[in-house]
Amino acid sequence: MDLMNYIEHGGVIVYILIVLNVIGFTIMLVKFIQIVMTRRYKVALLEEVIEHIKEKDVPLKDEHIIVELIKDEMSKRLFIVESGLGTVKIIASISPLLGLLGTVVGVLVAFDAISKSGMGDPSVFAGGISMALVTTVAGLIVAIPHYIGYNYLIGMLDSLESTVTSEILPAVYKK
Repeated sequence: MDLMNYIEHGGVIVYILIVLNVIGFTIMLVKFIQIVMTRRYKVALLEEVIEHIKEKDVPLKDEHIIVELIKDEMSKRLFIVESGLGTVKIIASISPLLGLLGTVVGVLVAFDAISKSGMGDPSVFAGGISMALVTTVAGLIVAIPHYIGYNYLIGMLDSLESTVTSEILPAVYKK
């Protein structure tokens, strides 16, 4: 059985999962590029944050206030990079549920076929069972890479934020 046959056996739910898969991978690719570019231009980001903190006219002796200002400013600047990752998380969460929905619908179709024509011919309910299995697999195929990608990208963002934040504090006191 080739890929198109599997997709056809899965029905509408597999088509929905394919669309979600394309959306999720597109978002992950864009966010990965944004994180890499932000990491590459980290020095410019550092300078912007330092200048913004110096404009606030906060006494540099209170380190807690400076740290909070740095964290607040970094959150604002990385919000753009982080936005959209929630959609990837949602796709990772709902894909197995859509697969389970397809499983239930497939089993329902199989039992409906059995109730109409009896158990004499197994091919009567095979389509429903096939749909159930294909949608379950498709849901997991979509969910697993999105779950891994989401966690990887969040880890990259956290690492970037902590690296930049730890480099800003000495730079604020040096300038």
